[in-house]
Amino acid sequence: MYIFGYGSLINEDSRQLTGDTGKAIPATVSGLERHWGKTGSPVMSHLVVREGTGQCNGVLIHVDDDLLEVFDIREAGYQRIRLDSERIKTLDQTIQLDGPVFVYVTDEVVSPCYVQPIAQSYVDTVLAGCLRYSAEFAQSFIQNTHGWDYPRMNDRAQPVYQRVAGVRDEDRLTIDQLLHDKPPCID
Repeated sequence: MYIFGYGSLINEDSRQLTGDTGKAIPATVSGLERHWGKTGSPVMSHLVVREGTGQCNGVLIHVDDDLLEVFDIREAGYQRIRLDSERIKTLDQTIQLDGPVFVYVTDEVVSPCYVQPIAQSYVDTVLAGCLRYSAEFAQSFIQNTHGWDYPRMNDRAQPVYQRVAGVRDEDRLTIDQLLHDKPPCID
């Protein structure tokens, strides 16, 4: 089976903090809207998706049955649903999926605020994962994510996101360039 990761699960190093997964397959899923939103964390907002009219890029990660429960715990606050295979387009169209695909969704998007802002450490983790595929993949992520105008805190020196991983100095420079037209971080 597969999980469609549309946030920190895109980043292999962050994903491996939860469990050993198979190779990630870059993909786009239609009918999903990705937003910045609150998920229960008292200090920051995360990425959420809900059913909608948009499209969302991310990765399909192969997981064994026994690992699904571990990812359910990681994704607490979301509902796991099965995706219809017609909605999934892999970037490498020669790949054949050999099992069901699940995604973690929410019914309601609660906007970030100054108490629970978007954390730059989380943004860095996700976009560093995107950059492992290409700058275009990262740009698509930014363009297809709603809510960049909500407060974003610069927590790079003291990350509040507990699964920061796989972010290099050169990634931060590229990420800053990719986000040049978004509102700046708050201190």
